[in-house]
Amino acid sequence: MTDTVLDRLLRYVVIDTQSDPSSAAQPSTEKQKDLGHVLVAELLALGLEDAHLDEHGNVYATLPSNVDTDVPVICFCSHMDTAPDFTGANVKPDVVRNYQGGDIGLKGDTSRVIRMSEHPDLDAQIGHDIVTTDGTTLLGADDKAGIAEIMTAVQVLTASPEIRHGAVKILFTTDEEIGRGADKVDLEKLGAAFGYTLDGSTIGEIENETFSADGVEIDITGVAMHPGTSKGVMENAIKIAGEIIARLPRDIAPETTDGRQGFIHPTDIRGSMDKAHLKFIIRDFDNPGLAEKEALLKEIADEVMTAYPGSTLRFKVIEQYRNMKEVLDRHPEVMENLIEAVRRTGLEPVTHSIRGGTDGSRLSFMGLPCPNIYTGGHAYHSPLEWISRQDMEKSVETIVELVKVWEEQSRA
Repeated sequence: MTDTVLDRLLRYVVIDTQSDPSSAAQPSTEKQKDLGHVLVAELLALGLEDAHLDEHGNVYATLPSNVDTDVPVICFCSHMDTAPDFTGANVKPDVVRNYQGGDIGLKGDTSRVIRMSEHPDLDAQIGHDIVTTDGTTLLGADDKAGIAEIMTAVQVLTASPEIRHGAVKILFTTDEEIGRGADKVDLEKLGAAFGYTLDGSTIGEIENETFSADGVEIDITGVAMHPGTSKGVMENAIKIAGEIIARLPRDIAPETTDGRQGFIHPTDIRGSMDKAHLKFIIRDFDNPGLAEKEALLKEIADEVMTAYPGSTLRFKVIEQYRNMKEVLDRHPEVMENLIEAVRRTGLEPVTHSIRGGTDGSRLSFMGLPCPNIYTGGHAYHSPLEWISRQDMEKSVETIVELVKVWEEQSRA
């Protein structure tokens, strides 16, 4: 097999793998396994004899060591699902060859344009081949670019026995976009000491820190009454929910924060006069900051409820994931080797904090320290998503250099 990373991306993105947050199954959509079966067949064709798909849709495979030294086993991981934010069905990728600057109009929905003023990273793409959608779907480079890069790196390593490396584990997960990517991963079966997710963005940017994250659910039971005879009696649960939302501080919201600032973000509201249900996500880089925001939301809700003595409120906090830097700082060699590999590709590594999470967040706390590597993708979760072939090739090069660094360090 001599597929390029672009060949692979174009093949994978047309397979609909969108996950579904309303489903309790794992994977949340069976169609994610469609890509999983394709990847297993390709891994087997590359000589990874243990490649298989488990009942939860996760793909496992091993590239055996080709050296006698004791090299720590590392894993490369990407997720197969695409985000529910925008449709991923009937993706029609388009390749703009030898991009020479300017806005990029999308052919399927001409009202959608990738504008240089809104995508300043395009300035660094002159002469590159840019992959976009036709504007009617997302592309799915998040995270099929990561998959294509890992698969292409495996192809390079199997075709180049002169490249010394230890055992390398491959893991492709389901349902990362809905926060369940690591739920059914069997780390004992995986058998890796350290891992790297390929789920980042701009080349050169590596990430060893994520938000800590919780969800909050508020259930309100009001007092229902016929509106014609409700004076002094009715307590409308919809209005109670609305008051809670209205009192949220404007400066602690996703649309008003950046950098290391956290936020309180309402994500769903449903209700009737009798009952209402609200969902929030709470984000902060520090656990005390997370607790402070949850306490603030509870204080707001309790204060609103004082005006509704006949109504009740249930406030539930659901832990989601924690900042992976806490784990990675205990294993500095994971980032040190990555930084060295990035430099060997000719890039200057830039360490970033993710205003979000990856499978690496959960995997780190499950026992697999796992920072995040760039894929080259931009404008994820939208029909304006785009990625450069040359940047994907740089990600492939980074993976190859990284396995070489780990092998060299084992002999140091």
